[in-house]
Amino acid sequence: MTYFVLFWGLCFVLGGLAVAFNPSPYYGVIGLVLGSVVGCGWLLSLGVSFVSLVLFMVYLGGMLVVFVYSVSLAADPFPEAWGSWGVVGYGVGLG
Repeated sequence: MTYFVLFWGLCFVLGGLAVAFNPSPYYGVIGLVLGSVVGCGWLLSLGVSFVSLVLFMVYLGGMLVVFVYSVSLAADPFPEAWGSWGVVGYGVGLG
C-alpha cells in the first residue's frame, strides 16, 4: 500500500510539472486533467471517496472553463510541442 500511495504522489508531481512546463495552453489542459485525476485517485486510495468525487467535479468544472477560455484567446496555429528544444531547454533551466 505504501508503494501505491508513493506512486500516486509521483504521478501527481508529474502532473503538476506538466502544467508548469507547458509550451501551449493545449498541453496545460492535459497536465491539469492528469493532476486532478491522480490527486483524486490518491484521496480515493486513502478512503475519502466522497471528498474525492466532489473535488474532482468542482476542480475540473472550474479549471477547465478557465483553460478553454485561455485556449480560445491564445490559440496558436502551430503550437510548440513538449519535445521541442526550446521547451526542453526551459525544463532543464536554460531558458
